[in-house]
Amino acid sequence: MKINRMDHVSINVNDLSKAKEFFIDLGLEVKAEWEMDGELLDRVVGLKDVKTSCVGMGMPDGQTWIELVNYRTPADDKGIQKTFPNTLGIRHICFAVEDLETMVAHLKMKGTEIFNEIQQYEESYKLCSVRGPEGIILELAEEIR
Repeated sequence: MKINRMDHVSINVNDLSKAKEFFIDLGLEVKAEWEMDGELLDRVVGLKDVKTSCVGMGMPDGQTWIELVNYRTPADDKGIQKTFPNTLGIRHICFAVEDLETMVAHLKMKGTEIFNEIQQYEESYKLCSVRGPEGIILELAEEIR
């Protein structure tokens, strides 16, 4: 028994268009868009009367897949819950980037919340954490060569 690869990360969002545009702006590409509903989906997610709209986004090289999902029904009655770096559970997605300074400046210009100024980790990485739409936390890492 072994794991071959990570297939995808799914992120539930209320504003699918805004989340999609945020990830396009970072450099991801739309790979697929679809809607789903029906008994099979109900069984897969363990809810009743599920209707979703989805956008599959990937890196230009095809290695990474993020699935943005909007549950049209049933809706999450709690809304967006702001999380913090120390909140239990899955906290962030890390992207390896080129030219971290330019990317962070671009995100600041767009009004993206920046957790910290760029930090250097030993002699290996420059790092910065940001909060995207709907509270999505991203870590951006530039390898130092």
